[in-house]
Amino acid sequence: MIKLIIGNKGSGKTKRLINLINEAVEKSNGTVVCIEKSPLLTYEVTHKARLIETERFGVEGCDAFYGMVCGVIAQDHDITEIFVDATFKIVGRDYDAFAALINKLSKVSAENEIDIVFTVSEDEAKLPAALFENAQKI
Repeated sequence: MIKLIIGNKGSGKTKRLINLINEAVEKSNGTVVCIEKSPLLTYEVTHKARLIETERFGVEGCDAFYGMVCGVIAQDHDITEIFVDATFKIVGRDYDAFAALINKLSKVSAENEIDIVFTVSEDEAKLPAALFENAQKI
């Protein structure tokens, strides 16, 4: 299932994401992954979560991000949750392309029984309706 934490900058999305990551690690019998653009969450997220920085691998845009996520899932069949912070800093602000990415990832998420949570730094009213066809706001 794809879940979205939506809000404008400074609304507490990242803090909420950190809490969700740390709770997931405590409950999970598998691997919890946190994807971020740069190493900002290193000391906030428990060391038991797998932290991946997209900058280290030159991942930019929806296609590169999709490939990276699929590669991470293919490499570790024990992943239970993936959390993504600063989503638009990684994939860009093309909202239609982001909705298409969510559509593709919802299939991968369902097939592999993995929840994927994104922080989305934007006013909900500015996001396309297509985004919510395969994702739910939390």
